[in-house]
Amino acid sequence: MKVVDIKTMVVENIPPHRGGRYLLFIEVVTDEGIVGLGERVTGNVFADNLAGLKAHISLIEEIGRLFVIGENPFHIEKIWQRAYGSRHDFRHPSLHATPALSAIEMACWDIVGKAANQPIYNLLGGQYHDKLRAYAYMPRAGFDEDPARAGEIAIELVAQGNSACKLDPFRPLYPLPRDISLAEITYAERIFESIRNAVGNQLEVGIGTHGQLTTYSAIRAAQALEKYQPFWFEEPVPPENVD
Repeated sequence: MKVVDIKTMVVENIPPHRGGRYLLFIEVVTDEGIVGLGERVTGNVFADNLAGLKAHISLIEEIGRLFVIGENPFHIEKIWQRAYGSRHDFRHPSLHATPALSAIEMACWDIVGKAANQPIYNLLGGQYHDKLRAYAYMPRAGFDEDPARAGEIAIELVAQGNSACKLDPFRPLYPLPRDISLAEITYAERIFESIRNAVGNQLEVGIGTHGQLTTYSAIRAAQALEKYQPFWFEEPVPPENVD
């Protein structure tokens, strides 16, 4: 079996556009007629701008032309390592290249599963869980003007069957990193207080920050919010700040 073509498809997501307004899928086509599907995650990065997807489509098509077409889609590790390592200067994980490789790998696994007539989890060790816990995302727009709104949304999330959510209490600002002011930290405390007053301990709440904070601000914010027992504190400092 050989890969003969890679196609991309942009699909407009249904409102409220969870996962992004536009979804980017790929098809890896084989000479035996089996087509594998993969997805390059877009998120909300591109908003309403379809033009922003062009660079990612071009990258997928280029990787496909150089490293995938003509290959056996069963040789997933070989394809991945060649695409990742052949260009020395590009041999770095990134939000640009790595998701393109992920989409291609996903499509290859889809081909393998279809050829074997098995769900992919059976080819990766078999099913373990009957179901998996998920968390909801609480948009900042819900509590941007009034922290009390966070409590109202928390009630809705619990009523929908959610046991956990994540929110971003600090708006991304640049350049990074930056110190978070006491006023911002206090506002974040009011958001957590609103949630706890509304639903108590029925909802775990994780904190997302997008790597905005200095080490000092991350410690200060963590100490202020600790009493509300956040589920996690995601990416508090820039990834370059290894220490």
